[in-house]
Amino acid sequence: MISLYVHWPYCSRICPYCDFNVVRDRGQASQRQLYEAILSDLRSQAAKLGPRRLASMFFGGGTPSLMPPEWVESLIAEAKALFHPYADDVEITLEANPTDAEIARYRAFRSAGVTRLSLGVQSLDDSALRFLGRNHSAAEAVRGIETAQQVFGRVSLDELIRAAGLGVEHISPYQLTIESATAFGRAVRRGAWTPVDDEAGEAFYFATQAVLESLGFEAYEVSNHARGPVARSAHNVFVWEGVDYIGIGPGAHGRLTIDGTRHATTAIGDLKAYIARVNETSVGHDIEAFSPLEAEEEATLLGLRLSEGLDLARVPSLSLATKAAPLIADGFLAFDHNRLRATRKGRVVLDRLLFELLS
Repeated sequence: MISLYVHWPYCSRICPYCDFNVVRDRGQASQRQLYEAILSDLRSQAAKLGPRRLASMFFGGGTPSLMPPEWVESLIAEAKALFHPYADDVEITLEANPTDAEIARYRAFRSAGVTRLSLGVQSLDDSALRFLGRNHSAAEAVRGIETAQQVFGRVSLDELIRAAGLGVEHISPYQLTIESATAFGRAVRRGAWTPVDDEAGEAFYFATQAVLESLGFEAYEVSNHARGPVARSAHNVFVWEGVDYIGIGPGAHGRLTIDGTRHATTAIGDLKAYIARVNETSVGHDIEAFSPLEAEEEATLLGLRLSEGLDLARVPSLSLATKAAPLIADGFLAFDHNRLRATRKGRVVLDRLLFELLS
């Protein structure tokens, strides 16, 4: 199987906490050039991989809902033509914001073949939205959620109690991370405001888990919660479980198994350079082979994020059952049916656990 990630870097506004590969949407003519380069890159990678079955597709960014719906439709059709879908209902997710302008496009994206919308709500409080630099109001967010549910049925977003009351089935409550190169990073260095400390962050994490659990959401991954298995993000689960995925678009990452060896692909981050590279060579990324040890270490990093944990058959050379023994005894990890998983206590310090297991 193969999953597909498409990175569309344009945003109408750059949020002060964002450290992704994004640029301002100023209606540049280069947008069509980028779309055509992405299409060419997809065809080139498909030709090198040979027959695969399409498992899922994810449009991320940036703000892919700023793309013309006909371009989204064309990319979906091309992906399905190059890789025969493994099921009739392949999940195709598109990230969107709940601004009035984007809400008006939801039905067009549904007609284009998108099956699941991931809404960047962030908050349903207007003062919090202003602090976060969002370009939508709480009222727009509610309209966006309601419209998305009418159009798609299955919607993912990142707000808690009020959103759950609106009937959404998937919530991704990521804690705010201060990245040094962002506007928030510069503000913190100036002393304009101070992020919460680790102790408060841990308390917020456990409070979030408790609230979502009481609302019927299962924490199927460290920062992703769903009302039952059918509401999970299939694309993300495939990635965490090690299914190969193609990354296309500037700065996109991919993971491909070629001749039995796991490879990392990294697309050129600069938009103009990515377009030029694809136009010259039909390939916009660099590729690097993983050693068997590196492949197993990455499988561990990803697998332990899932509630089901990591099947140790994927990492035979790491001796994780032995290394994990003291962490199991201390209640941070659990081991059963040859799967190693982080407990509720362990999830909040998962980075430290991974350091202990892989050092």
